[in-house]
Amino acid sequence: MPKHYGHLLRILHWCTDQRITAALTDMDLTASQGPVLGYIAHRKDPPCARDIEEEFRLSHPTVSGLLSRLEKKGFVEFFPDAHDRRCKRIRLLPRGRECIDIMHRTIAQNETRLVQDFTEEEKELFLQFLRRAITNMGADPCKPPHKEEHNS
Repeated sequence: MPKHYGHLLRILHWCTDQRITAALTDMDLTASQGPVLGYIAHRKDPPCARDIEEEFRLSHPTVSGLLSRLEKKGFVEFFPDAHDRRCKRIRLLPRGRECIDIMHRTIAQNETRLVQDFTEEEKELFLQFLRRAITNMGADPCKPPHKEEHNS
């Protein structure tokens, strides 16, 4: 087997991503909408569109379209900011919370399956190697970079 680390990492990413994509597709969501819902769900305070633009490094039109589709599908709703009339805050609706629960379950299943035959020591080493490889490539392992996506 050739040692093409990048290729093997792409395969691993594809394997885990397929399970999440399947779960999201069943809820009529796209791959770019799921992480945005997760971001909204895990924020201490409800974000506005600009927060999402900055977090995911997406353009205003991309975020506007993405949020509009999430609103039409009943995942989120907008409400006015108490201190800034120009800003509309975003909160999850019950359907959005249901999606977050499904994503969490799917991620947990992926994580368990990914290291199912690893010892505890191997699991820790695997994490250390992944973090070091990410750092070696010039990124922060705690905050992956996002890029503009046009298929939201």
